[in-house]
Amino acid sequence: MTPESSGIMTSNQSDIAPIQARIERAIDDLLASLPDPEQLSADERRGIIARYTAVLEGNFIYWMTSAYLSVGSEEAHSVIQDNLLEEVRDNHPGMLRKFAIAARAIPTDSDAVAVYRNLENVRLFVGRLSGMRIVVMMMFFEGFITKFMPYLAELARRQGSSEQEYTDVHGVCDVVHTKELLRALQAEMALTHDPLPAKSLLEGLDLLRALIQNVVAV
Repeated sequence: MTPESSGIMTSNQSDIAPIQARIERAIDDLLASLPDPEQLSADERRGIIARYTAVLEGNFIYWMTSAYLSVGSEEAHSVIQDNLLEEVRDNHPGMLRKFAIAARAIPTDSDAVAVYRNLENVRLFVGRLSGMRIVVMMMFFEGFITKFMPYLAELARRQGSSEQEYTDVHGVCDVVHTKELLRALQAEMALTHDPLPAKSLLEGLDLLRALIQNVVAV
């Protein structure tokens, strides 16, 4: 019988519980703040899709690669490698580009400039190669993406697009990715005898949340 099945919470699980709760609250708060698609103009819908594309298309694999380079446990390496393999093998950046094209929301220079400052903050953060912090950030992001996909799909539908491969795929696969990243975080925490305080672990979450707020602002 495992600790999970017996209802016993290990010290590692108890350390992670408040982090999970903070991640879930941050996701729920972001979702609650999203503008109503029905109230958005075509240009506002286009802007959200375009800024999202400008951020994700060229950066997600970079972020996840930084996580891979910075973790120390074999289990975390395996989890992140599987995530990267799926991203590259199935051409997720190309899938996103096709989604943006169909929604008439190809990113422009203005879209890139709009997210530049907050995106650069996230790039500088992951460049520090702090394994647990980056894994927490990616847990937050994968969890958010799972719940954001229906909203993004609705924006595209209102733009006249029927191209839903990107949103369909990520609405499903990122549920698994979030759970696997939790396992990676547990493995990383088990390696250290001096765990980072929760506030420090959540640094990347705060930076990425600011970037997402930038993406969805109208």
